[in-house]
Amino acid sequence: MATYSRTLLSGSTNGRQIPVVAVATPGTLIHTAVAGTAAYDEVYLWAANVTAAPATLTIEWGGVGAPADHLVNTYSLPANSGRTLLCSGEVLQNGLVIRAFSGTANAINIGGFCSRIV
Repeated sequence: MATYSRTLLSGSTNGRQIPVVAVATPGTLIHTAVAGTAAYDEVYLWAANVTAAPATLTIEWGGVGAPADHLVNTYSLPANSGRTLLCSGEVLQNGLVIRAFSGTANAINIGGFCSRIV
């Protein structure tokens, strides 16, 4: 029988939002998935633009190759936007990494969690 546990994003400190600092690939670390192939992480991500100007966002899912590894490719977030759902339960495993970059450093914060299924 599978065991579910809610975990913080590994790129977060104590569950805090992760500022997207990177402006190009490889992006800012958001999360590193569980090691191996016997378990997986079901990931939920939200983003907010915390500046007075629109900003673009790209999410790199498991790698940094465009466009194959891009979950969100150049998504535009309006100025001073509230949280926008980016990912609702996509799965990742085997230590693969989720990264993000924006056209403007520190304009976007990403938050979320994962449900680890073992």
